[in-house]
Amino acid sequence: MKTLVLAEKPSVARDIARVLGCTRSLEGAIEGKDYVVTWGLGHLVELSDPEEYSDDYKEWRLDLLPMMPEPFRLTVIRQTARQFRAVKAQLFRKDVGQIVIATDAGREGELVARLILEKTGCNKPAKRLWISSVTDKAIREGFAHLKDSREYDSLRDAAMSRAEADWLVGINATRALTCKYNAQLSCGRVQTPTLAIIAKREQEIREFVPKSYYGIKGEYGGLKLIWQDGKTKSQRTFDKNRAETLIRELSGEKAQIKERKQIPKSVQPPLLYDLTELQREANRRYQYSAKETLNLCQRLYENHKVLTYPRTDSRYLSSDILPTIPERLKACATGPYRKLAGRALAQKISPKAFFVNNAKVSDHHAIIPTEQFVHLDHMTIDERRIYDLVVRRFLAVLYPPYEYQELKVTVSIGAESFVSSFGIVTEKGWKEVYEEENGKTVPGEGMEEEEDLSSISAPPEALGTLKEGESLLPACPAPLTLTEGKTRPPARFTEGSLLAAMENPAAYMETEDEKEKRAMVKTLGETGGLGTVATRADIIEKLFHSFLLEKKGQEIYLTPKAKQLLELVPRDLRTPELTARWEGRLMKIAEGKESRDRFMKDIRDYTNSLMGEIKAGEGSFRHDNMTNKKCPVCGKRLLAVNGKNSQMLVCQDRECGYRETVSRASNARCPKCHKKMDLKGSGEGKIFVCRCGYKEKLSSFTERRKKEGAGVSKRDVARYLNQQKKEAETPINSPFADAFAKLNLDK
Repeated sequence: MKTLVLAEKPSVARDIARVLGCTRSLEGAIEGKDYVVTWGLGHLVELSDPEEYSDDYKEWRLDLLPMMPEPFRLTVIRQTARQFRAVKAQLFRKDVGQIVIATDAGREGELVARLILEKTGCNKPAKRLWISSVTDKAIREGFAHLKDSREYDSLRDAAMSRAEADWLVGINATRALTCKYNAQLSCGRVQTPTLAIIAKREQEIREFVPKSYYGIKGEYGGLKLIWQDGKTKSQRTFDKNRAETLIRELSGEKAQIKERKQIPKSVQPPLLYDLTELQREANRRYQYSAKETLNLCQRLYENHKVLTYPRTDSRYLSSDILPTIPERLKACATGPYRKLAGRALAQKISPKAFFVNNAKVSDHHAIIPTEQFVHLDHMTIDERRIYDLVVRRFLAVLYPPYEYQELKVTVSIGAESFVSSFGIVTEKGWKEVYEEENGKTVPGEGMEEEEDLSSISAPPEALGTLKEGESLLPACPAPLTLTEGKTRPPARFTEGSLLAAMENPAAYMETEDEKEKRAMVKTLGETGGLGTVATRADIIEKLFHSFLLEKKGQEIYLTPKAKQLLELVPRDLRTPELTARWEGRLMKIAEGKESRDRFMKDIRDYTNSLMGEIKAGEGSFRHDNMTNKKCPVCGKRLLAVNGKNSQMLVCQDRECGYRETVSRASNARCPKCHKKMDLKGSGEGKIFVCRCGYKEKLSSFTERRKKEGAGVSKRDVARYLNQQKKEAETPINSPFADAFAKLNLDK
């Protein structure tokens, strides 16, 4: 009898098939002597839409809510139905005796496989493959240690409970809000609190009142000094009169070295990357969106096989990974990493190293290089950048700490103290990993959590001869001067900082019960905050696509639609507390400590109360982005909206779905100011427009670029325009049943 292996994606299936010696191609599968490998395309099966339970649900009516399927039905996703039929055919082959579930090792990966098996009705014995990378070695070791799939039944229960709970709350609340206020308003237990987090930040910015602060700087004996308050040790005061009075009183006073201390300091390298931290760093360094970074990681994991599983929320390694580190170092010891990896190989790795912690590794360890030899020239520039971030961080944790001597000098002028600090590097340690060939350190690398050492400067030569009690001469007749600054409001969210807030939303909780808040903070810390590392990027993309968020530069803003939605949605759905409660219970279900039936009963009760609250609501929704232009399909006035990278006109009628692109951000550079231009208009009238005032027809731009030898072919332009046309024709306000099938609200 043969074993059927069910992978999540074709690329992973091909890797497994090669290792297992499967070479014969079938419809949707690859067969060998002992194994048949088949695959999903992500999800092949999903929970059925409301319309499939009753014809009544085809009409969106408030009086039909809430919808409470019992039991839930499963539907084959139309776009992947052919592959589902191929998988089903392989599952029921008479010569297949058992199944190996080889989908992604995690809650959602488990759901992918279990939904397929449930929909097909296949009850053959099953094993579970649980691996963190798809190298040949990892696959072989994984198959050598297969586990009984029944050991993961609790994980399946948690995954099914999450999916059904999001269906009940998300679909019912979305339909209720849409029917109640006659506008396309969607909500969910993750996307709505995410909007609320941004709203709170915008409120803090609006209410912020800048305050001026003052300091005193001086220059004596070749030293640059900063005044320090004797009581608070602060180097600033909000009392300008006090600072000016001190300058007058201290002028002419003798400056004397009061204390000179040399303190050895050590800084450990930053922890390894999990997906969220990598997305934040890529956004800060290269302005990649969270979704772009995830896609690049997936290609490096699935296609190049040079990174481990990227959808991880751990920044640590388990102790069983330590013996594999030398092989991983040898695999990435090429190009700019050759010498660095060579030195890391010479280091002895302690089982008690700061980045090794079995308790902080759940499904997957941190993102690190695999044992697969890397071909840098096979990567795109974007893939190279992400790979570079991961490899350098991996090398850094294997290097010694960065060490320096902090030389702190305290100078007394009258009754006041002035200080000056200098650093003497004694061991570059892990910072050597981030030095380029010209000796400069990569800007900001590895400093997001640690002490920022960029202000440390070498001491002046004059300091070498100065001792405690020695007097200093003023550098000029007026050596003390007033400095002034203003407090700044909190920064607006970028995708990177929003990811961090979603990962740790404790500051945005509304509960006043401190004991309950501490418990929820602990739960969110254990479960990863709002959403999961695998879904946050999609959630942010959906918020842009739904015109609830817009970008100005790299900063994120709420749209008027989002602000109104937050006023209309029930309070529970606006706060992170709901996710904290759910995820805490889902974690217990996965551990076998709570009943799935009890959880789902509570979710049904909660859905009933939620519907009552929405139906009793007294608010109203007003389109404040209405234009005078009418929809060519239904004749209603169009709404002006800002997409993530475009400006559009969309029909206000959610059933109509018409939209047209007014302008779209492009990668074309202005020949005058070299900034990116917008492409406006339609058909032959398309024109590039720059903020500096420069304008150029698309046809003229193409000809100019051709003459410049830029390699812009007609095919490139046609592909770009076809993509734009395709996106423009995709309905935004299509019947919500179709849209909601793709809306993952776990998320």
